[in-house]
Parts: sequence; C-alpha cells; structure tokens
Amino acid sequence: MIDNIINEIEKLKEEKNAIILAHNYQPKEIQEIADFVGDSLELCIKASQVDDADIIVFCGVNFMAETAAIISPEKKVLLPDNRANCQMADMVSLEELKQKKSENPDSPVVLYVNSRAETKSEADIVCTSANAGKVVSSLDGDNFIFAPDYNLGTYSAKLSDKNALIVPEDGHCYVHTMFKVEDIEKAREDHPNAKIVVHPECNDDVRQLADYVESTGGMVRLAKDPSIKELVVGTEIDLATRLKRENPDKEFYPLRRDAFCLTMKLITLEKVFECLKEEKYEVTVDEPIASKARVAIQRMLDLS
Repeated sequence: MIDNIINEIEKLKEEKNAIILAHNYQPKEIQEIADFVGDSLELCIKASQVDDADIIVFCGVNFMAETAAIISPEKKVLLPDNRANCQMADMVSLEELKQKKSENPDSPVVLYVNSRAETKSEADIVCTSANAGKVVSSLDGDNFIFAPDYNLGTYSAKLSDKNALIVPEDGHCYVHTMFKVEDIEKAREDHPNAKIVVHPECNDDVRQLADYVESTGGMVRLAKDPSIKELVVGTEIDLATRLKRENPDKEFYPLRRDAFCLTMKLITLEKVFECLKEEKYEVTVDEPIASKARVAIQRMLDLS
C-alpha cells in the first residue's frame, strides 16, 4: 500500500512538474520521498532557486509555505494539510510589532523566519536559527528589535554583543522549552561518551550545559564530524531520524523522546498524494504584504 502511494506521488510529480521540499522535523516516510530536506534557512535558499518546477509541495508548517510563496511568486505553493501551523509564528501580532517599532524608531527589526507574512512585512531583515547571530551582527547600532522567539533573541544578542528588544517576552517553541537541565544531566549519565547538541530555541540554562548549540542544519553537519560517534540531540525527535539515516554507523539519542512537534506530524503520504492530485491547499500571500516581506527575506539570503 505504501509503495503504491509513493509510486503515485512520483507519477504526479512528473506529470505536474512538481518538487517536494520537507523540513527536518518531518516523519521518516516524508523525508524519504522529498526532493530536498533541510532546515528553515536551507529551505528558504532552495525555494529561491527552484527554477524548473511549476509546483512546490511544502512538507512543513504554514509559515514555511508562506515564505516559499513570497520568494517564488510565480510558483504554485501547496501545503498538504492546511492545519499545519506553528504556534510560535502566531505569538506576535502585527499590532505588537508596530508598537515596538514606534517606541524604538532607531532600532532595526529582525524577524525570525518562524513568523507570519504580515509581520515579516514590518521587518528590516529576516533570520533563521542558523544565521541569527550573523544577521544581528550585520546591523548598525547597539539595539535591535527581535520577534517572536525570546530564547533565540537572547542567544542572538549574546553572539553579537548587542541588546535585544524582544517582543513578545513569552514567545517560545513548546518543543524546545520542554528540555530541562535535568534532561542534560540524565543524558550525561546515560551516554557518558556522547556529545550533546541543543537548538538555540532552548532555554539558556540548557544551552549553557550542552556541548554545542546548533540549528537543525548545523546538527546535520555536526553529525558528519568523524570525531563524533555518539550524539544526544536536543531538538524535535525526527531530526534524529534523519541523522541516523544519513550516518548509520553512529548512534543518536533524542534528549527527550516526547519532543514532538504535533503539527509537523500532520503531513502524511496520503495527504501529499491528495495535495498533488487535487492541487490543494494552495498558499498565497497578498502582493502588498509579499513585496515588503520579500525585501527582508532577500536581505537575509544575501548574507547567506
């Protein structure tokens, strides 16, 4: 049955000249049918380079599909399940961001890519967890406005020696704030020969105890390091799935086995098939918003 669905997806891809992009947090079967698997930065870059496809099927969450639609307005961008949202992306409102800008008119605005299109339209530049430090360091002045993830905002400020004006103060990823100091301590006991890597969306006390702090793309590169044989992975559990698939001779241990992004798991093979067959659910962004957001995204891509 699974093989039949995969075969049908492949046929539809060829028939409709489509490409499938998938985030690192997608389940194993989605990663395996994708043409490209990556983190948010890698997916942004890939979406901007898709020249020979008419349709982009985005296996991820809504802000990712929106970003692809902004970058590639001539493509049809499809999201296999229109309920696949990111809670963090909705944690900052357009009104909150505008208010912060009015209170700090000389501070540039950095929007985490995990945000909605309308808030990106108010940004000077966008960042991902992979390049946040580099983006913030490129800014003039000592202060910057950051939204919507508090932990990535503070981490970026530390890397750049600048002051972050973060909105909202409680913006977070529920998966990454799940990790606690006790999890790091237990991992040290259970896997004494392993290195520990965590995502910058984790709380600062967790980041400080880890051996490495990396985006998921950085974790993929770290896993290929010949000196690392065992790695405890502090992010969404299916990143470890990719790491093991690509490095079968190494051991990867999730820092927590309940670290699931539930909306990432809404994407299934059946939904990818239906999405291609019926060309649903199309993600579009109104051009007045898209044109402003495109400038902020392109500034980030120019730095990458």
